[in-house]
Amino acid sequence: MHKNCYFDGEIRDAAVEISALSSAALYGKGVFTTVAIYDGEPFVWEKHWRRLVSDAKAVGVDMSGFSDDGVRLVVDEIVRHNGVGDGRMRITFFDNSPGAIWPSGMSGTTSLLIITGEKRAETDGVRLGISPYPVNSRSPLAGIKSCNYLENQMAREECERRGFDEAIRLNERGEIASGCMANVFWLKDERLYTPSLRTGCLAGTTREFLLENLECIEVEAGVETLDQVDAIFLTSAGLGIAQAANFEGKELRRVNRPIIAAMPGTGR
Repeated sequence: MHKNCYFDGEIRDAAVEISALSSAALYGKGVFTTVAIYDGEPFVWEKHWRRLVSDAKAVGVDMSGFSDDGVRLVVDEIVRHNGVGDGRMRITFFDNSPGAIWPSGMSGTTSLLIITGEKRAETDGVRLGISPYPVNSRSPLAGIKSCNYLENQMAREECERRGFDEAIRLNERGEIASGCMANVFWLKDERLYTPSLRTGCLAGTTREFLLENLECIEVEAGVETLDQVDAIFLTSAGLGIAQAANFEGKELRRVNRPIIAAMPGTGR
């Protein structure tokens, strides 16, 4: 992570603070997105902004003080300031309003925080398992990228304790939903598949980009499907596209398919 960030109107040291009595601090009320930066430009910006606005409306975060053009100017400013060529950024909107259970005299403003960092380390050789923690497709937070992300983090930490890098999470019906921190795709008999949004998976911006540019079938499928696949891929803005080398102890062969080179910067 870079030393400086953008927070509420200024570029400053990244050690920022939000109120301990805010709904963001007490309940994780806020929304965020992670954006890939290629050659100093935010990748698929319009998709990220559209999802931020939609998710904020869904959880009740007031975005009336922000606009697409205004936030994009700030994004460009912090990218230039931190000298980001190929990297990533996280954009977070925090709800500073007080909660009904712990009322206070605070105002109900929304804070904007933007941090940047280098690209994540190369992810060849991903060891993939199955998470014991299901995705609740009926949750009001299903498909929402809110700041209440502890369940995802706990699922990631649990799989790492078992020697995996990531894990497949199933929903309450036993359908493949996602990874802990990524969307999932798989290749079977030369066809590419990914879970449909009905499974409760996140509508990832990288997922959306791939669906627009590759032939891919959205399905509701049980985990047994993955026992017979040719390859499994994890995708996210921060991760890019990573191919799993191992699934539940079974070695997966490396394949050379269009999904591997679909993102900017791949194959360079």
